[in-house]
Amino acid sequence: MAMSGPILVPILGDQLTRDLASLRGRIKDDTVILMMEVWDEATYVKHHKQKIALIFSAMRHFAAELSDAGWTVDYVKLTDNGNSGSFTGEVARAIERHDPRAIHVVEAGEWRVQQAIEQWPDKFACEVEILPDDRFICALSEFRDWADGRDHLTMEHFYREMRKKTGLLMTDTGKPVGGDWNYDKQNRESPDDGMDPPARPTFDPDDITRECIELVEEKFGDHFGSLDKFGWPVTRAQAEKAADAFFAERIEKFGPYQDAMVHGQDDLYHSMLSTSINLGLLDPLDLCRRAEKAYDDGKAPLNSVEGFIRQIIGWREYVRGFYWYFMPDLESRNALNAQRGLPEFYWTGETDMRCLADCIRSTRDNAHAHHIQRLMVLGNFALLAGINPREVQDWYLVVYADAYEWVELPNVSAMILYADGGKLATKPYAASGNYINKMSDYCKECRYSVSKKTGEDACPFNPLYWHFMERHRDRLEKNHRIGRIYATWDRMGDEKKQDYLHSAEKFLDSLTPAKAGWARNS
Repeated sequence: MAMSGPILVPILGDQLTRDLASLRGRIKDDTVILMMEVWDEATYVKHHKQKIALIFSAMRHFAAELSDAGWTVDYVKLTDNGNSGSFTGEVARAIERHDPRAIHVVEAGEWRVQQAIEQWPDKFACEVEILPDDRFICALSEFRDWADGRDHLTMEHFYREMRKKTGLLMTDTGKPVGGDWNYDKQNRESPDDGMDPPARPTFDPDDITRECIELVEEKFGDHFGSLDKFGWPVTRAQAEKAADAFFAERIEKFGPYQDAMVHGQDDLYHSMLSTSINLGLLDPLDLCRRAEKAYDDGKAPLNSVEGFIRQIIGWREYVRGFYWYFMPDLESRNALNAQRGLPEFYWTGETDMRCLADCIRSTRDNAHAHHIQRLMVLGNFALLAGINPREVQDWYLVVYADAYEWVELPNVSAMILYADGGKLATKPYAASGNYINKMSDYCKECRYSVSKKTGEDACPFNPLYWHFMERHRDRLEKNHRIGRIYATWDRMGDEKKQDYLHSAEKFLDSLTPAKAGWARNS
């Protein structure tokens, strides 16, 4: 006998938009929306306190918005079931409450959650329909078709296809605006003395957010991070204000200084919109069109606008497709056989390396560090030091408010650590202290000297770079983008080589490993 109850629509914490496929076209009187603060999701890694508070607050605000618009919302708070629960368990309890005739749910962003959802048709008596997440430009099937048969999944090639598909920055003749697809070479300016970028807007916690902050302090007090500076957008209206500020005040200089790093200046000209995009509060394609209009209106240069659009329809779409194409194997890849434990300073920030200390401070205080800090300081060190990929992956997933596994894992495993063996990146992103000195002001007051190559006072990145290159010579010498560096190594005398290797090993031996239980409950 067919059930006559409503349609149950579970909405996950990163699906906070009314344009969700499971809501689109639904009749309000025939729908129950289920939203769940799930203990398993808050604790499977020990997420940064701001990250948990942000997601819970955004969920509660969105639930209130839906209720005000006339939807029936069944909202389960974290403590409603005694600090326990999973998505499947909460859906089972909701079925008992509402006796739905069907469940309509949009596919999850993360592999492990999707595996659970795919078991629902066998677990529940009602019909279960799993809908594709069409908030993304590139469907997963489309990415598979593009990726099949390729030795290297070069993002630039994928990005050009997305430009053609969306028409962004394209002429009527099918050519890229300006004649080039990519203006990255114009976006590598070193920071100027006295840079004074406008502050990004922050949002004072309201009653809902304060309640979430108090909940996090009570239930997750041993998690990494501080809540003192919480000011993330938690509603669509706030996220739109943050986007307005970026397009009005910062996009002009975003491009040239997107790789720059300045001690104590955490945001520079970055959009700071990734948390809102990944939650669903902002439409990424709409943001790209706004950026394109800023160029058309003469309010932003092409290199800034193209760089912004490339991060979204290029990189963001690409890593999502890459993640699903290679899961679940991707999470266990370790092509360079890196085995060292994560150093304790990744959690404490207590290191004399000024660049690392500043990036970790920003990460602790803001649950954020921009992409070059993540890649070329924090990630570069992990790569050179040979830190185990699973520990690095856990750390990045824990500490950043915009980190979900689908975007974090490809960036860390494949981009930062080269753990996939080169499917994503054509070379490891390894660099000595010279790169950091060029792109930042970190080295000026550092206890270590970036000009010294070996010895106790030398910037550790310098000997670590050559130690990394030497221990992976068999693999990397064959790489056309990096192999010629070995000619420089071979021209060094044996004594100089040994100085590099000895200095690196002495520094590595001095590292204190992180205590157990920082990232996952042990």
